[in-house]
Amino acid sequence: MSTPSDLKYTKSHEWIRIEGDAVTVGITWFAQDSMGDVVHVELPEVGDSVDAGAAVVEIESVKAVSDVYSPVGGTIVEVNETLEDSPETVNSEPYGEGWLFKVKVGPTISLHELMGSGEYAEHCG
Repeated sequence: MSTPSDLKYTKSHEWIRIEGDAVTVGITWFAQDSMGDVVHVELPEVGDSVDAGAAVVEIESVKAVSDVYSPVGGTIVEVNETLEDSPETVNSEPYGEGWLFKVKVGPTISLHELMGSGEYAEHCG
């Protein structure tokens, strides 16, 4: 299982990459592997406000439909539109081209509930 050390992780299997006043959000290798082949991704709209812990994305796989939650509150500033035509990118590159959305956060961001890569790997068992 891959868990890049430059990311933070949630217990619900999202990852975030902090980039200035915005964060990029995706799902972990563990999550995409558990889902099976992703066949559709329903993304939010740019400009939507999101709360930390709110369901933002719906991912349909061959096994089930799953929600993806925003680890932070803020405003959606970008979505990965390439997933509309190539949702399988979530499986092949969950930490790269398979990212889901970007959120602009306020002047402070709370990371106390997020895990580092080692802690997340332990969480997944």
